[in-house]
This record gives sequence, structure tokens and C-alpha cells, in this order.
Amino acid sequence: MSTADRRPIGVFDSGIGGLTVVRALMDRLPFEDIVYFGDSARVPYGVKSVATIEDFTRQIAEFLLQREVKALIIACNTMAAVAVEVVKQVAGEVPVLDVIDAGARAAARVTHSGAIGVIATPTTVNSNAYARAIHHLDPDVRVYSQACPLFVPLVEEGWLDHPVTRLTAEEYLKSVLVEDVDTLVLGCTHYPLIKPLLQQVCGDEMTIVDSAVTTAEATARRLSELGLLNPQREMPNYHYYVTDIPLRFQSIGERFLGRSIRQLEMVRLGN
Repeated sequence: MSTADRRPIGVFDSGIGGLTVVRALMDRLPFEDIVYFGDSARVPYGVKSVATIEDFTRQIAEFLLQREVKALIIACNTMAAVAVEVVKQVAGEVPVLDVIDAGARAAARVTHSGAIGVIATPTTVNSNAYARAIHHLDPDVRVYSQACPLFVPLVEEGWLDHPVTRLTAEEYLKSVLVEDVDTLVLGCTHYPLIKPLLQQVCGDEMTIVDSAVTTAEATARRLSELGLLNPQREMPNYHYYVTDIPLRFQSIGERFLGRSIRQLEMVRLGN
């Protein structure tokens, strides 16, 4: 058994999008080992009941805890919106962080106008999780949410700077930009891949909050506070677990990650 500070960080998602959080962690904490879990056989979670999402999320958290992770990061907005309390119950003393909390805190901190836009999948928007989290921090902030269901397939297709993606972004953002928001939260882990395009559509004066980056920053702060930063300065170990390996998983995953995926293993959870 390794000492606590040398244990890996556990990151999990309903599929592949959470790899943008892993990428941000690699950049922010380059000496930390990371174990990633993507439930690729049971994605998407957004169409499932709360009870099912909680059950699947608990299974994944328990799997990662068996690998002696020193922190759990919920890199899925749907899981974070529905099952964060379940993860905290299972985790015990292991710190739990999630993309919604990190993104909400960053947005509330940087807005000057008090008007924040949130773009996300329909499930995340309908959950109202970002608005609740932001209003908990600052009740006076106005939050304008917009569902952007076409962004996920466009990103997975690799159309990151495609005219179709640009036109789609312009159409989706109309209702948000008319409200004079000065901060835009990327409320889906797929969206960081089109951040440059979104910045162009919104204009340079818009502050874009990338939940992957803010989650990595929050993780760095929490590990430092708890004395859990890895003191080793060796090459880190990255291990990826999935519940299915679709044909395009490797190529899409490496696009999200910005580097090669080497240690990829398929496992089964539940019955």
C-alpha cells in the first residue's frame, strides 16, 4: 500500500467527455497518477432515471475506491447534478470534487455584471444544477441557461472549427448573448474542445469558464490543503478503464486527451 500522497487521483464520467478534465489535470498536476473510468457501455446517462444514475455512479465510485485513489472527481455534469451526495457517502474521508461546483464557483467569482450564461446538455440545463450552485454562492446573480444538444455529436465528429459548428453556436448563443452576460460557463465536458470557436462567437470581452480547467484548479488546491500532492517527480502513470470499447473510442479519446491512450482496460460493473 502506497502512502496517501502517492496514490492516484480517480476521475470518472458516463463516457468519454471527462477526458477533458483528465487533460486539464495532466497540465495542472503533471506528476500525479490518474485512474480514469468511463462508463462507455451505459452512456448516455441523461435519459436514465435518478435511481439508475445514482446506482451506476455508486458502482463506479466503489470501483475507484478499491484502487486506493486519494480523491474522486466527478467529471460528468449529469452525475454531478444527480448523484454527488451518493459519491460523498461512499467516499467517506476521500475528498470529492465535481465539475458543477468548480464551474459555479469560478463563474460567481469572475462575473462583474452579475449576469452569467450556462450552456450545457438538455439534461444538465433541466436539472437547474448550475443555477442552484451559483445562486447558493451569490443569490443576486442572474443565470441564463441554454441547452445545446448538437454540440456533443459535432465535437465527437471532430468538427471543432467547422462552419456548421459555428452556425450552430451562433444560433444557440443568441438567447444568452442578448441578456448582456459577461461570463459563459461551459457546462459539458465536450465543450472545451470548441472553446476557441465559442470565444470567437461571443467576442473577446466574454469570460469563458472552462469547467475542466476550474476542476483541475480546485483539485490542486484541495490536495495542497490536505497535504496530498505527490512529492515524486517521476513520469506519472495513467490508467483508463471503460465498460465498452467502441470502434472509435481510441481516436475520439485521444482527441479529447491531446495525447495517446496506452493503458486502456475493459471491465464490467454490476450484474
